[in-house]
Amino acid sequence: MDMNDKKKDKILILSASFGDGHKQVANALSEAVQFTLPNVEPIILDIMEWLHPNLFPVSHYFYSRVIKRFPRVYSYLYNRTRERNPFSVKLNSFFTLGMGSMLDIIEEIQPSVVVSTYPFAAGIMSKLKENGLVNIPAVTIITDYTDHSYWIHPFTDQYIVGSKQVKDRLISHGVESHKIKHTGIPVRKKFVTTQSRECLAKKYNLNSNHFTLLIMGGGEGLIGKGISTFRALEKLSSPIQIIIVCGRNKNLKNQLGEKLSRSKHHILLLGYSENVNELMALSDLMISKPGGVTTSEAMAMELPLLVYHPLPGQEEDNANFLVESGLAMQAENDHDLIGKIESLIMDSKPLYRMKQRSRKYQSKTSSSDALKVIIQTRNCVKKHENAFFTMGMRQSL
Repeated sequence: MDMNDKKKDKILILSASFGDGHKQVANALSEAVQFTLPNVEPIILDIMEWLHPNLFPVSHYFYSRVIKRFPRVYSYLYNRTRERNPFSVKLNSFFTLGMGSMLDIIEEIQPSVVVSTYPFAAGIMSKLKENGLVNIPAVTIITDYTDHSYWIHPFTDQYIVGSKQVKDRLISHGVESHKIKHTGIPVRKKFVTTQSRECLAKKYNLNSNHFTLLIMGGGEGLIGKGISTFRALEKLSSPIQIIIVCGRNKNLKNQLGEKLSRSKHHILLLGYSENVNELMALSDLMISKPGGVTTSEAMAMELPLLVYHPLPGQEEDNANFLVESGLAMQAENDHDLIGKIESLIMDSKPLYRMKQRSRKYQSKTSSSDALKVIIQTRNCVKKHENAFFTMGMRQSL
């Protein structure tokens, strides 16, 4: 190891791949560190994969399948644990197992601050501090436009949230106001960089002057009722350009390639894309699941949103926030979806209003602002050399 690396200050970022949002925020923060603090090393750790390597595949499969096939089950668990109660505490204790392993990681890395973008990581850090095992500042970044009991822990030093509404909700749950900073949800630098629509249109063989609709359904690529929703787009009265991002769902991409081969629209069909920022810059409107990070990226690029079939839980909460804030419209069914797209093609004033509102809610400096809060929090606590208590305390684990 290089001697300079040994001297580098370290920020440990705890995340998880249960949904892409937690990882994307971790990546955005890591990028901000590398861009602005050359003497600081960001370290991202997937806490569920690291702490529970045998349980991780099963729990990941359970999460991804249950939320899609049995949304009412997920909705029940989400709402049942929204407020702190005996049931939520008991379930949370299962997900926050592994304090001993987490302490091993902290001792090895010796970070000066730990940032959690995943609620159960925040819970483990709070328990370590509560038991007197570490005195490292713990910062939590809430990756949705909503609150939930699993994000809130007594020994968290600082919360970073995406909206004033979330800050107010945390205060109502007893979190002190000075522990909450509203910076916007951190997004990667490429989502705040201005790009030429004309140049991008040439790159993707599109017409920069035609109305362009971007459809994204998260990593799985699903939106609405699947194939039937895409086929309903043929009911639009005039042809438009449609970019469809299927994510990792290869079956969906193959099916759409066949079903939409004779579409009257100019369709660009893609799988997983690392250049979503370019696709957003090309588009006039995006239909998407209302994940906290995807919608924050769209807002940073001033791209109006049309929300359709949000999953229960945080997606429903995000959708409500977006619509109530004038940042998005929501369609209830395929017929309503087509009607709203049609009206926006005919009259662009609502699109302009949504663009204007996005400037108020999503700062283009959200990542750097969040990093400033993290550094300020770190500086208010002891340096990492003095951050550990006696290892005899381990016996309490």
